Amino acid sequence: MRAALALIAAAAGLLSASASAEIDWDRVDLAQERAAIESFQSFDQRLQDTGWKLARGNVDFCDRVVPSVGLQLQDLASYGSPEIARRALGLERDFAVQTAAQGSPAAGDEALRPNREIAAINGVDPNAWEAEERLYWQRLKRAHDAIDELLADNGSIEIGLAGGGAVLLQPVEVCAARFELAARSDEMRATSERVLIGTDSGLFAFDENMFAAAIAHELAHTLLDHTGWRDRNGRGRANVRATEREADRLMPWLLANAGYDPAAAARFFREFRPTSGSVLFIRGSHEKWQTRAALVEAELPVIAQLIEVEGKADWSTYFRREVDPRAGL
Repeated sequence: MRAALALIAAAAGLLSASASAEIDWDRVDLAQERAAIESFQSFDQRLQDTGWKLARGNVDFCDRVVPSVGLQLQDLASYGSPEIARRALGLERDFAVQTAAQGSPAAGDEALRPNREIAAINGVDPNAWEAEERLYWQRLKRAHDAIDELLADNGSIEIGLAGGGAVLLQPVEVCAARFELAARSDEMRATSERVLIGTDSGLFAFDENMFAAAIAHELAHTLLDHTGWRDRNGRGRANVRATEREADRLMPWLLANAGYDPAAAARFFREFRPTSGSVLFIRGSHEKWQTRAALVEAELPVIAQLIEVEGKADWSTYFRREVDPRAGL
């Protein structure tokens, strides 16, 4: 898992006040603003924890792996009102810790707690990089890209902390995917590089295994590069349905290798009951939820046998593909 873009919420207007030269502080409820930020961070923490567990648990079977420390930053320049965010969080700089994924190298150091100010990345101060006054997410992306590159090139990274001190982190390999949370959005989608989940998707009401099942579906699209395959072969209904079926069927494999209940994948469809997208006599882009649940359940005996014999569910070898990953090259 790569470090995510993080505060997409800022670009969506997480903070209620707009950026302006003069802020009427008497009308700003800093406690409310801080609570809104912390609520978003709690959702993001859950997404990063689950994403890390899935990406780490399946690393032996992914085509693309990357070194990662599980650290995600925030940049107040990406907020609607950086000055309000700064006061609400009690920060002087723009860069701070957003999340450290549970079980990751970053989570092993108490110094990297949420909202701890960051002064340097391998000796370079990202706060000094130019940024626009508000809603500027590009600088945060630059920081996360820099972390990824430094880990790939150096095999470690040093995070300098405000007030002195630094944390040296050694990465571990994970499946290549970024997990991003979008505020005030009901999206659930994936590209060849990232999984995007909206705070209003309804997923955060699920228990741990059901939530992981939903993330596993989107991650399956990323790991199998369905976006790239559809780019090469077209996005007709038949192609979309084929890739959706494949992602559904891979869900329990990813769950099992990460220590989750693989049967939760079928339970997700039976309880969430996602729409198929069909209209009258026109077939939808997805199978009906009953069919999707049954397809998942058909994978469970194979997974159980593999785990009993090999200790892992090697989907890179035993999973039956429905699309040819090389087609259209």
